[in-house]
Amino acid sequence: MTICVVGLGYVGLPLAIQFARSGATVTGLDIDQGKVDQVNRGRSYIKHIAGKTISEVLKAKRLTASTDFSRIQKADAVIICVPTPLSKNREPDISFIVETGRKIAPHLQKGALVVLESTTYPGTTDEDLRGVIEQNSKLKAGVDFHLAFSPEREDPGNPQSVVATIPKIVGGFTPACLKKAMALYSIAIKRLVPVSSCRVAEAAKLLENIFRSVNIALVNELKMVYGAMGIDIWEVIEAAKTKPFGFMPFYPGPGLGGHCIPIDPFYLTWKAREYGHNTRFIELAGEINTWMPEYVVRRVADALNARSKAVRGSRILILGIAYKPNVDDERESPSYLLMSSLADRGAEVEYYDPYVPVIKPTREHPRWAGKKSIKWNRANVRSFDLVLIATNHSSVNYCELADWTDCIVDTRNAMAPIPQSKARVWKA
Repeated sequence: MTICVVGLGYVGLPLAIQFARSGATVTGLDIDQGKVDQVNRGRSYIKHIAGKTISEVLKAKRLTASTDFSRIQKADAVIICVPTPLSKNREPDISFIVETGRKIAPHLQKGALVVLESTTYPGTTDEDLRGVIEQNSKLKAGVDFHLAFSPEREDPGNPQSVVATIPKIVGGFTPACLKKAMALYSIAIKRLVPVSSCRVAEAAKLLENIFRSVNIALVNELKMVYGAMGIDIWEVIEAAKTKPFGFMPFYPGPGLGGHCIPIDPFYLTWKAREYGHNTRFIELAGEINTWMPEYVVRRVADALNARSKAVRGSRILILGIAYKPNVDDERESPSYLLMSSLADRGAEVEYYDPYVPVIKPTREHPRWAGKKSIKWNRANVRSFDLVLIATNHSSVNYCELADWTDCIVDTRNAMAPIPQSKARVWKA
């Protein structure tokens, strides 16, 4: 089978590699020439994907990368893995999906399969994507080409998260479309979960992320309530999770990051209004999680005040720019909000992150583009009035941190295992 994977990011690249390993001939398509060049050289730009892994499928002539969408003319299947961000007004931005549909339509062959993997609201596949492909080609979905939705389930940084072994939900536009999509994914994925429609598959993905968002908001709220009572939320969670039924642990943090949890729930919120419904749970969870960076900044101010210092004029080190431990993915990271908020209050802000040596340009936080991580040594760390742990990378030596500074604000419970720390640790 010949497959084109459109979008060589955190979802598309590992998927392309898995199909190539499974015997398919794969072309990775991306508008970023830099990514294309690196793939074709066997180099990885994603921390948890080894360059050796790419080189193996390149040498086997199972994978190549290109910016030329005419390659789709020879494809049996096209899998779309492009971003679905929110606009400035927190409304769904499916422009990447629509533009991809427009690009592939002229080259799509009769009988080919198109699968969307990008997380989005129900109806995107069978309305928006289908519409743009049909408008820009002479083909009709369900008749001349097959159409399906199969949500990605990537978990960067988790060694247990392997594309081949994560169950794959698949929904087709028609029963024939579902059959075609099941045949495609059966090449590379061990367990498939067929559902009755594209919309059910789209809704299932949103439920997964909404479930996490709501429960994280709950523990974030309890963190503040219990903290006011002098109770450690982390100890509470450890005790509660000993219950062998009816409880699942979620953990608080400085805010939500990544491309899924801060964004995807609001796709349903927006779509629900079309049907006259308000998603109050989702919106309340969003409010709580969005307010977390402000709560953390207030805890930073408390910690500095206890040392007779103000935020203005203080030197503050943010530990961790990536949105989660042990990855180089800083999309939607709350660390950017923390840095900006503290800088706006007059603090001198630097950061340390072994996975993000230089901050890349982002649409949301252009002020930090090009800023470099400090070097990890005693002299550098001791020069700061306060260290704020935003991401608990396992490669960081927290014993050294405890020895090198005497004021730490910890949003991840990273300092809990460190015995007899001379530093005062503030939970946030």
